[in-house]
Amino acid sequence: MGESLNLYSTVINRILKTFFYLLYHRFAWAYDFVATAVSVGMWNEWVLSIIPYLEGPKVLELGHGPGHLLLTLKKNSIQSFGLDQSKEMNALANQRLLIEGFVSLLVNGVSQHLPFETSTFNQVVATFPTEFIVDHQTLEEVMRVLKPGGSLLVLPVAWITGERFVHRIAAWLFGFTGQSPEWDDRMLTPFHDVGFSARVEYKKMESSDLVFIIADMKIN
Repeated sequence: MGESLNLYSTVINRILKTFFYLLYHRFAWAYDFVATAVSVGMWNEWVLSIIPYLEGPKVLELGHGPGHLLLTLKKNSIQSFGLDQSKEMNALANQRLLIEGFVSLLVNGVSQHLPFETSTFNQVVATFPTEFIVDHQTLEEVMRVLKPGGSLLVLPVAWITGERFVHRIAAWLFGFTGQSPEWDDRMLTPFHDVGFSARVEYKKMESSDLVFIIADMKIN
């Protein structure tokens, strides 16, 4: 019985990884629709909830996706740069910025090799990132491109807490797919290992709860 459950879980995880990969690349045009549907319309609200932590004046977003956060930062007069592995997401975000009259400062690349000079950004941010955000090389690179006293801000997970039927269905779906795991302070270990001073803060919204990781550079 246990082996059957493990096999089932493995198969489901592989299917989900393939689905999310395609959604982020080949079918990037459908990303906003899917994200909005599965989050009962709260996805963009979650992403933009990290704005109060971003004072700039220069911010880098890792895995910027369709560009909603980048656009909002620019509207708030914060110089925002973006990096994403997906060329399709780069194109979507670039179009969104240009339509609003902003210069696009986007790079196609990976977080383990950031194409920026040392001590460039005041903050680096990532919302709902995949495993790349806890990769040791990613965190080393983030620390390198941050200015002294800079911070890495991460929104890793959201929990849907609403009582409406659609909220309960969405919460079950998030739990079933592993998108809303229980918080464990050991998740901060990778940040501490590279020298960040990391902590968590929680935010309660109308129908959801969010957790933020604030990883500050230690000042010697």
